[in-house]
Amino acid sequence: MIRKLKASDNERVMDFLRDEAALNLFIIGDIEAFGYDSDFQELWGFFGEDHDLSAVLLRFHNSFIPYAKTGTVPVKEFSKIIKSFPDKIFLSGKSDLVEKFENIPGLELGKKQVTYFAECNTDEYFGHTDYEIKKANPEDVDRIIELRSGIEEFYPNPNAREIILQSLKTGTGRTYYLEQEGQMVASTSTAAENSMSAMIVGVCTHIDYRRKGLATAVMQKLFKDVMNEGKILCLFYDNPDAGRIYKRLGFVDIGMWTMYR
Repeated sequence: MIRKLKASDNERVMDFLRDEAALNLFIIGDIEAFGYDSDFQELWGFFGEDHDLSAVLLRFHNSFIPYAKTGTVPVKEFSKIIKSFPDKIFLSGKSDLVEKFENIPGLELGKKQVTYFAECNTDEYFGHTDYEIKKANPEDVDRIIELRSGIEEFYPNPNAREIILQSLKTGTGRTYYLEQEGQMVASTSTAAENSMSAMIVGVCTHIDYRRKGLATAVMQKLFKDVMNEGKILCLFYDNPDAGRIYKRLGFVDIGMWTMYR
């Protein structure tokens, strides 16, 4: 049986998600921040014959994340929900789970990207920077979008401005950046910040300012501030060079994550 989840299900849902808290960072963070009753967020639960919760599907704006512990997910049922959404959709999650949604008739998933999922729970490898790193506020959103739009590896989300602005206003995300000659040239953000962890996203440097360690300087400042709050850091990466940088900062791989955009 599948049904819409509501606030009265919260304790049951969190118990279900907690065993893999890092991998469920987005779902946990969005529930803590926005609950079960909003225009842009919905959650569904799949219950087995024993009435135990066995799978969850999150919709956040036009992005969907399914989750199941065993890798057995109700693909047919969740696909029907996703296909009912009229706009372009983004699907992501544990690779062995979301790849089951490939080749579902009528489900247009877009370009596939498989990344490593890594986490960090130590700050012993963080260095010090002499650069002036600034924390973004809502007035900086358009500058963040402009910087990211010039990065070839980034995939534009039509709701990016709304999502970044919402995260800054609600505290579910933050962006640190570095300026040179009055231009934002490097930035790093968090997303889905919750009581336990934060996802690192949007690590980027303007093409004319690369190979100077600017993004690393921004990251280290952001990482220190987040970890001083007692949170674990998580991130995706698919570039070997980026992976080596993250591992030098104390990140370790914990799984694979697939995104369709």
